[in-house]
Amino acid sequence: QVQLVESGGGLVQPGGSLRLSCAASGSIFSIYAIAWYRQAPGKQREFVASITMGGFTNYAHSVKGRFTISRDNAKNTVNLQMNSLKPEDTAVYYCNDRDSPHAWGQGTQVTVSS
Repeated sequence: QVQLVESGGGLVQPGGSLRLSCAASGSIFSIYAIAWYRQAPGKQREFVASITMGGFTNYAHSVKGRFTISRDNAKNTVNLQMNSLKPEDTAVYYCNDRDSPHAWGQGTQVTVSS
């Protein structure tokens, strides 16, 4: 089973940008669609964005136009470019197999604050 590990989080001011990376331990070709999710304190985990093997993308309404998901098959990574960040984007971000979720990893913390 391919393991996915998130990285790239940090503290950023409102309006700033961050790039998250989801690295696969094996070939991401074994996963048809990879998705990013996030969980804010006291809230349920929610869908953020997904990308299929063929590059078809889907976004939550709250991030559409600000976040971009991309897939680098050669590097076995799925990236999430986050621009125009807002305080409400503060959360722990996770990546996972969209259709057959594995056990959740530790995620990467994103904090948007001045």
